[in-house]
Amino acid sequence: MSQPTPEANGFQRRIGLFDATMLVSGTMIGSGIFIVASDMARDVGSAGWLLGLWIVTGLMTLLGALSYAELASMMPQAGGQYVFLKEAYGSLWGFLYGWSAFLVIQCGSIAAVAVAFAKFLGVLIPWLGTGSEAAIWTIKDLDWKIGLPLPWLREPLIIFERSEFMITAGQLVAVAIVILLTLVNCRGVKEGKTVQNLFTIAKIGALLGMILVGIFVASKPEVAWNNWEHAWDFFSQSNPPGKASRFLSIQALTGAPEFLVMLMVGGGAMVGSLFSADSWNNVTFSSAEVKDPVRTVPRSLILGTVLVTALYLLANLTYLMVLPVQGDEGTAQQLQAIPKDDPALAGKYAAATQTLGISQAKDDRVGTAVMQAASPTLGVPLMALAIMVSTFGCVNGMILLSARLYYAMAQDGLFFQSVGKLNAQGVPQAGLICQAFWSILLIFSGTYSELLDYVIFVALLFYFLTVLGLFVLRVRRPKMDRPYRVPGYPILPALYMVLCLLLMVDLLIVRPEFTWPGLIIVLTGIPVYAVWRLTGKGPESHPSA
Repeated sequence: MSQPTPEANGFQRRIGLFDATMLVSGTMIGSGIFIVASDMARDVGSAGWLLGLWIVTGLMTLLGALSYAELASMMPQAGGQYVFLKEAYGSLWGFLYGWSAFLVIQCGSIAAVAVAFAKFLGVLIPWLGTGSEAAIWTIKDLDWKIGLPLPWLREPLIIFERSEFMITAGQLVAVAIVILLTLVNCRGVKEGKTVQNLFTIAKIGALLGMILVGIFVASKPEVAWNNWEHAWDFFSQSNPPGKASRFLSIQALTGAPEFLVMLMVGGGAMVGSLFSADSWNNVTFSSAEVKDPVRTVPRSLILGTVLVTALYLLANLTYLMVLPVQGDEGTAQQLQAIPKDDPALAGKYAAATQTLGISQAKDDRVGTAVMQAASPTLGVPLMALAIMVSTFGCVNGMILLSARLYYAMAQDGLFFQSVGKLNAQGVPQAGLICQAFWSILLIFSGTYSELLDYVIFVALLFYFLTVLGLFVLRVRRPKMDRPYRVPGYPILPALYMVLCLLLMVDLLIVRPEFTWPGLIIVLTGIPVYAVWRLTGKGPESHPSA
């Protein structure tokens, strides 16, 4: 078979439509879909609200993908979103996105998902997990705390707190995963996409398997009926006082009418679903390696987001057919008393697990609870294997794609010069290594969970600015070739921006511990950019003419 001719910049166009769609889907599907419904259910309390939030998440993801499709068809270059922002507003805004992506969004996600792989490996082999039984080195009695004073809060907002520092075998497993997949991707985009295709197909199969088992084996008509009979009962209306802690705290803070507080709490709960559906834009980073990128990248964005949105909605419908939305907290004590490793008591253990429902699922493992309802003995290990496959493929996709972003920055003089070079296989090896190094530091720092909390607000901010850039470029560069135009312009892109803006304002109030640190991370990029400019390494700050 003939080898593809390298482009003038050294990249090799090896990624087709199927590969690009698998990259979109594979980087979106990680461990979140199997877990985050639990925290969301604790906030909103009923089936209608829970599913409604996933529908809004899917709508936002699709609207964003449609808008990015136009930008990708206009600028099919390595770097994707970084290039879009630079062209619309100037190099400062492109740099702030790249800075935030390296520091938090991409490397933080790589670290967290790699640790998630190890966490579920620990379900099968406890001493290779992330719990105390897998601890290698521990420092206790620490008093590390960072507070952020905000005028409207009586006490400083705690944005970082640590009482102990622990290194586990699971962290070493996560490091090994990052190193292994970095080495694979250093060998070429063909090797990286092959791993991605295999694991994305496997994870989609695993997710579909859980859905089919849940619907046809584990579903309980009485549970589903009860969930939908009280589909729109919010916590404040249908549950005992004291359980709706977030509702009560936001109502006390804002004094807003009850329905508005419900919407605000619902918006805050979407942190989980938005994170589970994030990274759909990453395929734009690799446009220089895509065959016919003007057509392929937009199509893959739309196909991938539609596929994952449909799977996520089906998964949540499955949860609601098997598990009550609100479980019995008292069952947790009963669960602890049942030896889960005793085959004779496996059925009793699974039944107790099921009564915990979605909101009280053990360790938030909703997908595992569904599989346990179908098979008390095999449910846990099968779901652990499924999530390991899912997270492995997700880490590979993020490693493959993110390094292209740093390559584009380095080409503009906004990152280390070596990162802007390709190796003999046509991939940015130095960028891959740099990314791996920072991701590994985050794994050992133990801060990846906090960083992930900050990702959604920062990501929403740059999604908003990027889609706004679509309007800016329509006005400033009307003659620029647009092979694909977003349908429903300007209404659909404007709707996406309004939804992003409402969520950002909501998160600033409802989840301040997630949002303000994220803003600070973005703002720290301004002095770094100024240093690059002063040292003569950075480009001019004006948008391209």
